[in-house]
Amino acid sequence: MKLLIIDPFGLSLDIAWRAKQHGHEVKMVIRDTPKSNMIGKGMVDVVRDGSMYYRWADLIFLADNCRWLREIDALRAGGAEKIIGPTQELAAWELDRQVGQDILKKHGIATIPSVTFNSYDKAIAFVKKNPRRWVSKPNGDADKALSYCSTSAADMVYMLEKWKRLGKQYEFLLQEFISGIEMGVGGWFGPNGWATPFEENFEFKKLMDGDKGVATGEQGTVLRCVSKSKLARKVLVPLTDTLADKKFVGNIDVNCIIDATGNVWPLEFTVRAGWPAFNIEQELHGISDPVEWLAMVATGEEPPVIEDKIAIGVCLTIPDYPYSHLTRKEVVGAPIYGLTDRLMPHVHFGEVMWGKAPCGENCETTPMPVTAGDYVLVMSATGDTVYEAKQTAYRRLKRVNLPNSPMYRTDIGDRLAKQLPQLQEHGFATGVAFSPTE
Repeated sequence: MKLLIIDPFGLSLDIAWRAKQHGHEVKMVIRDTPKSNMIGKGMVDVVRDGSMYYRWADLIFLADNCRWLREIDALRAGGAEKIIGPTQELAAWELDRQVGQDILKKHGIATIPSVTFNSYDKAIAFVKKNPRRWVSKPNGDADKALSYCSTSAADMVYMLEKWKRLGKQYEFLLQEFISGIEMGVGGWFGPNGWATPFEENFEFKKLMDGDKGVATGEQGTVLRCVSKSKLARKVLVPLTDTLADKKFVGNIDVNCIIDATGNVWPLEFTVRAGWPAFNIEQELHGISDPVEWLAMVATGEEPPVIEDKIAIGVCLTIPDYPYSHLTRKEVVGAPIYGLTDRLMPHVHFGEVMWGKAPCGENCETTPMPVTAGDYVLVMSATGDTVYEAKQTAYRRLKRVNLPNSPMYRTDIGDRLAKQLPQLQEHGFATGVAFSPTE
């Protein structure tokens, strides 16, 4: 099959590489920027302009929702099929948080009170008038550094004043802080409706153990696939008719806060495959070929999925992640040692390329995978419990070595030991055990 991946930031090298290993022809569209221009080099056929391959492709996969959507929508309008990913309209559900909140309200789903701002002065005055904890969320494709959960009104005012001084002027919204447990639920939607069981997930977004440090895209995730999900009934099932009417084909996820009384408060949409979520999901796919699996979604079939098993993924990075693109620290060319044939099914490449480096006892220069950025790979594993999956993932990760100070959190999954019983009191995440003794 001919696969075209539209991926401006190079997030989906894992899919492209696996597709190639299964004998598919692959073209991967990545933007030519200093941060992304080395990703996939020597591994897959990277192109900068995908337009000449739109008609060539048997399947088009959109790994992101920020660029080239107008062209893809025109393809859809012209009758093109087998396109997986958001339209411009659906992308707005994620990119414009106010639009996303309005969609939830339209479908009868309660949302967290929020106010949209274009002016820091007005936001500062608002917080001073309403002195409590607030969460800042950027609208559109704005600086993700503007995502901030304050500890107090004074804390929020300080950050607003700081962003004002730095000239970071974007549209953003302030949401009331809701105390609770963060949990997400997603699913793959095809021409015949929900194509797979729902995927319940728990993201670990901070850089350091104990949820300390800066917020990154994600440092690791615990997930499972289930046919019955209370959270899905609350925030996904009500969207079914609308998704069908808009002929959506792809993955959609809603991240939520579940408070101490069991109320669900949706935070935001993701209307594309999540990263590293899709890497980890492949542990639960009933077939190893990602192209065949995605093609089944696109044609309205139900691809095989392993239910109720726990999957976990841990992200491995190198310094100065997540700021290497700013500090300009050298992150290209570091060899990735320890990638055995037995380990590779669980290794999901991120910012990687093919290069040469000293290897073996004789230190001979050998062709091998090397880094092409600071976000190197995701290691995945499964288990009957969170603890079992976690132990296996970290055991595998210890076999990988890089000379450039590899980093990863060592506590992915740990907070669920306390959170799962609290969620299960309200009927969420039922059947998940943290350890065999539960």
